[in-house]
Amino acid sequence: MKLIFIKKNFSVHGGAENYMKTLIAHLRDKADIHVVAKKWIESPGITFHKINSLSLGSFLSTITFNAGTCRKIKTLRADCIISFERTTCQDIYRAGEGCHREWLRLRKTFEPFWKKYTFMINPLHIALLRIEKQLFSDTKIIIANSNMVKSQIIRHYSIPEEKIQVIYNGVDLKRFSPKNTELYRDKVRQELSIGKDTKLILFVGSGFERKGLGALLRAISLLTPHGNINYAGNVITRSGTPSLSLRGDKVPKQSHRLGAGSVISKKEIATSRFIGTRNDKMGGFEDLKLLVIGKGNIKKFQSIAKKYGINDRVSFLGPQKEIEKFYAAADIFALPTIYDPFSNATLEAMASGLPVITTKNNGVSELIQDGEEGFAIENPLNHNMLAEKIKSALAEHESMGRKARLRAEKFPIEKAADEFIRIIIKGLFLTSSG
Repeated sequence: MKLIFIKKNFSVHGGAENYMKTLIAHLRDKADIHVVAKKWIESPGITFHKINSLSLGSFLSTITFNAGTCRKIKTLRADCIISFERTTCQDIYRAGEGCHREWLRLRKTFEPFWKKYTFMINPLHIALLRIEKQLFSDTKIIIANSNMVKSQIIRHYSIPEEKIQVIYNGVDLKRFSPKNTELYRDKVRQELSIGKDTKLILFVGSGFERKGLGALLRAISLLTPHGNINYAGNVITRSGTPSLSLRGDKVPKQSHRLGAGSVISKKEIATSRFIGTRNDKMGGFEDLKLLVIGKGNIKKFQSIAKKYGINDRVSFLGPQKEIEKFYAAADIFALPTIYDPFSNATLEAMASGLPVITTKNNGVSELIQDGEEGFAIENPLNHNMLAEKIKSALAEHESMGRKARLRAEKFPIEKAADEFIRIIIKGLFLTSSG
């Protein structure tokens, strides 16, 4: 049995790559494994095929990788082709990046008018939407990593429901474990000059705007005694002038539907239920800090934290290889993402014994019962609600963390790999009979 896996770039930080490596490890003794990629770390027992795609911008890189991959596939003659990328020549496609058309819809709810217009003429978006439409139509089996993504594919592309299988991402339960707390908590905090009793919130994600870091910074300013948020929910600059400069955190000019049934209206903005005014009952944490891990515009968000008066409470650490140590050091995990098909970091945090606070626009929210393992808020821009949930989670972080771990234990990465293998077997049958 000859199987081909497609993945454009391999990164040691990538959740999809770790998932793919686990899957290949389960299949290595049972099949002839080939990997088609632009970049890959050589592994024993795997045949690597390099695709030379243009790197002059995302647009050319996307279309030339797809074209080069499909040309290569024709020469390899595999029994089943499994793609982890937006390509158009596979038997099975794992929609790990979700639905691009849905992401653009969500972006339109908070981007300025001129930016919305560019979506229609941007060559990258045009190419991605064309490829997405073709791959969803032509691929025999589609694997979504959440029911949220499955429903989006059906809604935007009218794909038959039976064509899409849902397999939640799995997690390495040994690597991400509450046992790490004893090993790393005190050491990591000492290295970062964080006190033993400091309330520590962890954010892990790349692409800070999409992952909701702006809303999280605003929420933290509501929870600290000296955060600079006025009664209109605006940033107070040094000049005393209110500012709404954060691109991913703007107040919409009209009603918008952001996520799972949540609508932002002018009335909500006027009454501050959306923008989140300072709530005197919210209370303040004298010793509260945020760790930000991942790739993003650090200088921009450092500046935003400074405007909010919380720059001394936020540490930007960039990407980290030994991420499990930072879960061990934290009290809760927060990722108020605007769109995330299924955040691996959220499931890793749960496995590590942390309560998680995210949004209904994160596929992992399907695994979270409100007030049990954490919270999933409806509106990713509602930093007032986010602050309330952070406060609740910090108050009950030990009991919620235990429940989060128990929930994560139902989703080991080995289970996800086994479910995927069953889909591959089904794909082999469809390929041979088709």
